[in-house]
Amino acid sequence: MRIYRNIKFETQPIMLASWPGMGNVGIISTDYLRSKINAEVLAEIDMSPYFVPESIVVENGLAELPELPRSVIYYTHNPDMLIFESNAQIAGKEGISIVKKLVQFAEMYNVRRIFTAAAFAQDVSHSSSPQILGAFNTEEMIEEFKLMGVDPMKTGYIAGLNGLMLGVAANYDIEAGCFLGTIPSFAANLAYPKASLEIIKLMEKVFGIEVDTSELEKSIELVDAQFSQIEQKIRELYPDAMEDEDDDDNEPWKIGTPASEDVQEDEVPRYIMDKIEQLFDEVKKDRSKAPVLKKELDRWKLYELYEHRFLGLFK
Repeated sequence: MRIYRNIKFETQPIMLASWPGMGNVGIISTDYLRSKINAEVLAEIDMSPYFVPESIVVENGLAELPELPRSVIYYTHNPDMLIFESNAQIAGKEGISIVKKLVQFAEMYNVRRIFTAAAFAQDVSHSSSPQILGAFNTEEMIEEFKLMGVDPMKTGYIAGLNGLMLGVAANYDIEAGCFLGTIPSFAANLAYPKASLEIIKLMEKVFGIEVDTSELEKSIELVDAQFSQIEQKIRELYPDAMEDEDDDDNEPWKIGTPASEDVQEDEVPRYIMDKIEQLFDEVKKDRSKAPVLKKELDRWKLYELYEHRFLGLFK
């Protein structure tokens, strides 16, 4: 850890931390908020012991190792806050080591709470207003944030360090929570600032600040047209993917539901195939996620095709 300044807080600060994830919802909201409150650099984690390159960067035939990711801690006295941003998710023991180092740093400044932000993919249209769900490491925080309109996340998991932070913080007796903005399933691998905006609105209440969100709102307007085109294409290819908006039951858009019982691999949307590949990678690292992968394969009638590969994960 490289500490660049010697600072003191008059009150117990709150820490906001984020890493890249689905829709980059967390990192967009954190970075935008940091820039608008003019937070300054306080410290940086040396990432060289934790980062192992898995590829090289090639430009005009010249190959080079990729740059080391950065993990920077910022601070502000109005309000008293620490903000951590990293541009890379580090898995395994190295990832846990980074989170522990960050929590220990928070202890040095008597941080009372740590918040992270992430996305929660749902089978909904992008025209739907994002909701904010919450996961917390104390029952008291669940009840507190219910009063602020944050519904507790019922079931599931939060992949990566945005989620692991809650468990590690609990081991140090620090309250922690993760705010999850809902996004359409097809947007998991795309930047989705619409959910980030809703998280920033919540952070304004939590931190007692006001943030000029006009720039973020403009970027949402720009990408909205792109998401509309993607959605329209899915409607054309899979007309049964969306319920009739005039139906009495008002069911949400069922993205991810196959249109027929005899789905072939070449009939499955590309974003679903990408999602399945991502799940295979996740199960290689954590077998407890296998039921999620199996459910997705069954839903698209692809288990028989992938059976040998699926069972091979457990050899």
